[in-house]
Amino acid sequence: MRDITDIADVKRRYLGHLSLEKGMSEHTAQAYSEDVDKLTRYLADEGVAVERATTDDLEHFICTLQDVGIQPRSQARIISGVKSFYKFLRMEGYMEADPTELLITPKIGRHLPEVLTIAEIDAMIDAIDMSKAEGQRNRAIIETLYGCGLRVSELVTLKLSQLYFDERYVIIQGKGNKQRLVPISPVAIEQITLYLEQTRSRQTVQRGSEDILFLNRRGAMLTRQMIFHIVKQLCELAGVRKTISPHTLRHSFATHLLEGGANLRAIQQMLGHESITTTEIYVHIDRSRLRDEILQHHPRNHTRQ
Repeated sequence: MRDITDIADVKRRYLGHLSLEKGMSEHTAQAYSEDVDKLTRYLADEGVAVERATTDDLEHFICTLQDVGIQPRSQARIISGVKSFYKFLRMEGYMEADPTELLITPKIGRHLPEVLTIAEIDAMIDAIDMSKAEGQRNRAIIETLYGCGLRVSELVTLKLSQLYFDERYVIIQGKGNKQRLVPISPVAIEQITLYLEQTRSRQTVQRGSEDILFLNRRGAMLTRQMIFHIVKQLCELAGVRKTISPHTLRHSFATHLLEGGANLRAIQQMLGHESITTTEIYVHIDRSRLRDEILQHHPRNHTRQ
């Protein structure tokens, strides 16, 4: 086994490994890299070489995360990053054994995400100022986010060449560069078409963004942060008093499909979930709503007068 002489070089190669071999998005790979930074700073302060760290050293590191108030869900993500890093070190010949194999990930309570009602989504759309230059674009963005159940990263990278309106589907480049076909509604097709005709066709498109569907005022690809801003602003204007993000529209898409009788496997495929267990959270949302309906309407739950 060899020692690490240049930890910065190892981190660069690890980042390349995540992006090229694991197929992670730049955003996810960077998050994993930042988790490793937290670990290496801790081990340096303790005087422990990264390749000499034991399971006890790593457990102490996790305890420090707890001490500074990092929540179990964030702890679990950091531990996942640390495990990935040590697998890489072992593969590269820096270690004989993986000290993360016995690490215990904190239990995370299942959190049911906020879901918008159809009326709330309609209110958001009605709140769009269509007199502004970006009005039609924002209308198309909301219809596409909700109508196709996309992640923000999938929306901002959606290409013109991935639109098949005659067949009523779009090709989505999801996590790990995996492609999937997603049906698109006539309403979303109509709003995108209006955006293309009224707004995008009149823009000067920056080099490298020629095939990108949704553009900012400068003719470049929108950022994730801009989509967050658009959604939050529309919620405020619509008077929606829920804590939401663009991902809430994805949750709402899946929940409304399930409530309408869609098959869970079909929803899994449209969302691009590798495991059905990820999709099953929407069953819990549906059951919780059913429970509330029963408590509200069952005659045995009514107080006798």
